[in-house]
Amino acid sequence: MPARISGVGKYLPERVLTNADLEQLVETNDQWIVDRTGIRERRVAADHESSGTMGAEAARNALRTAGLQGSDIDLVICATCTPDGMFPGSSALIQHAIGATNAGAFDVSAACTGFVSAFTVGAQFIDSGIYNRVLVVGSEVYSRILNWSDRGTCILFGDGAGAVVLERGEVGAGGFVLKSDGAQAHLLYARGPASAPSTMMEAEGYYVVMEGREVFKYAVRAMEDVTRKSVAGAGLTVDDVTWVVPHQANQRILDAYAKALGLPDKRVVSNLASYGNTSSATIPIAMCEAWEDGRIKPGDNVVLTAIGGGLTWGACTVRWTGLGCEQ
Repeated sequence: MPARISGVGKYLPERVLTNADLEQLVETNDQWIVDRTGIRERRVAADHESSGTMGAEAARNALRTAGLQGSDIDLVICATCTPDGMFPGSSALIQHAIGATNAGAFDVSAACTGFVSAFTVGAQFIDSGIYNRVLVVGSEVYSRILNWSDRGTCILFGDGAGAVVLERGEVGAGGFVLKSDGAQAHLLYARGPASAPSTMMEAEGYYVVMEGREVFKYAVRAMEDVTRKSVAGAGLTVDDVTWVVPHQANQRILDAYAKALGLPDKRVVSNLASYGNTSSATIPIAMCEAWEDGRIKPGDNVVLTAIGGGLTWGACTVRWTGLGCEQ
């Protein structure tokens, strides 16, 4: 039986970093940022917060909307490329924090495609009959891997977490498509403490490095392609899609993507102005908000799609059945 979404949740740090605040850090201004990205502000994690703590808060909210307890969960998957440490995974910390005493846990690292990848994996565990309930979390603290003197990257990213609970249902998620092109890894990456020393450039440190124009061009083509394949794999057409919840990278990317698909902008969920790019957390946060404000309703066909460092990209199509007892 397919996996359906039975719970959604999100968590955003309290601290707001506006474009005006960034004007004090780098040579930029509010209008320049808005015109090129659509972003007006983003959130920054407090010193005591991490991908694990924020992910746990989002997970608790997802469990609440599903009407479940942590002990009801069989598996916790956390999508993050800013984990609490090299190990254990942030998923294990989330598993403990929410009292998921019966669950296994592991992290998925696929940058901004992380949530789609983790969602795909979680859905397979349910569809195969191995598990009944899987918690999928996307949580990131990009503020700690940004070069705050690089206006090409520091204006884009923010911190946050989102989560969904997957359960078995008569209808649910399908049309899974995952892609990767490691030849394009140089377009978007961040080194780490285990990187080969010979590949390290002192100026890069462990910060995000991005060729923005090239990623932009690749993103529109890649997300359009996997969206079409996902929808077809789910036995639908683009005209059957009620909502697309894409990775929130840049409003110009979302506009070009919608145009390429022939979708009206109003059917593409966007919260970029408020949160910027929270990497693997963008899709579950945006999906949660679209449910909270009544846009996503039972019976809707919802496409989730993303592109991220690797380069990786993917999509899946979800038949929305309602949360908890709404199904």
